[in-house]
Amino acid sequence: MAIQIITTGGTFDKVYFDALSEFSIGEPQAANILQQAKVNCRYQLTSLLKKDSLELTEADRALLSQTIEQSNAQQIVIIHGTDTMALSADYLNQARTAYPDKTIVLTGAMQPALMQHSDAPFNLGFALGAAQCLAAGIYIAMNGQIFAAGAVQKNRAAQCFEALEHPTPC
Repeated sequence: MAIQIITTGGTFDKVYFDALSEFSIGEPQAANILQQAKVNCRYQLTSLLKKDSLELTEADRALLSQTIEQSNAQQIVIIHGTDTMALSADYLNQARTAYPDKTIVLTGAMQPALMQHSDAPFNLGFALGAAQCLAAGIYIAMNGQIFAAGAVQKNRAAQCFEALEHPTPC
C-alpha cells in the first residue's frame, strides 16, 4: 500500500518575494524532492491546504483529521508549518480513536524547500522512513529526531524541535 503524503503549506512550500518577508505558499515541493532523490516507495500526494501554519484554524485541523480517517493508507506523512506543528499533532492525537491503527508523521522545514540550504529534503526523507518503521501513533520527525505527539515543542531561538520533558540545546 502507498504512503499518503498530505501537504498543508507552511515554510516547506513558501515562496519569498522580497527582503521584507513578503511571501505566499507556492505549489507543493514534495513531488519534486522525491523525484530528485529517486524515492521508489509507493506514495500518493494530496495537497490539502496552502496556508502558513499560524493561519490554520480548528476547522482546518478537523479537515486534516477527516482526511486521515478517510485515507486507505496505514502510513501518512503530513507536511506542516513548524510554528503550530506540535499543536496539530496534539489535535490529531486527541482524535486518534478515529484512526488507531495508522502511523502519522508530521514534518516540515525551517527554510523553504526552494532555498539552497533548506532542511526540507532531509526532513521529508526522514519522515518517510519513520512512517514505515514506527508503530501506530502520532509523531513529529524534525531535525533528525522523532518525537511523540504531546512531548515536543519548537525552540524558536535554536531553530529546532526538542522534547518537552528534558529540553536540550539543539
